Amino acid sequence: MKHLPYFCRGEVVRGFGRGSKELGIPTANFSEQVVESFPSDISTGIYYGWACVGNGDVHKMVLSIGWNPYYKNVKKSVETHIIHTFKEDFYGEILRIAIIGYIRPEKNFDSLDELISEIQEDIAEAKRKLDLPEHLKLKEDNFFKMLGGKIC
Repeated sequence: MKHLPYFCRGEVVRGFGRGSKELGIPTANFSEQVVESFPSDISTGIYYGWACVGNGDVHKMVLSIGWNPYYKNVKKSVETHIIHTFKEDFYGEILRIAIIGYIRPEKNFDSLDELISEIQEDIAEAKRKLDLPEHLKLKEDNFFKMLGGKIC
């Protein structure tokens, strides 16, 4: 993927409300403006990388870019699942992400259970890959230490 690593920052906005409630896998969503700023030729699918909320710690993440075929979305979305348990919501905070690898294309599922199972496998794969030395070094990138900067 020629665009990787891809660094982006933007405000966390309310999404569809499915991540936490239906899937048990909370996601942080970017606004339509940030989604539209992604390279037009970046493939839809599931990615992994690093994420930081506000001035907090950098955590592993898995990210979906696309249309969520199971839910038949009409607008493209970018949804980040940060592999960390937060005590409270962080709508309105700035989320910084570094997308560093691709897991798989997006696909449809026959059931909610199949979708949840696949997401759990994606999370496990992201955790494994992010433990590789070449990926661990990006966790310390200066991008996560900058307080300002252009929104994606």
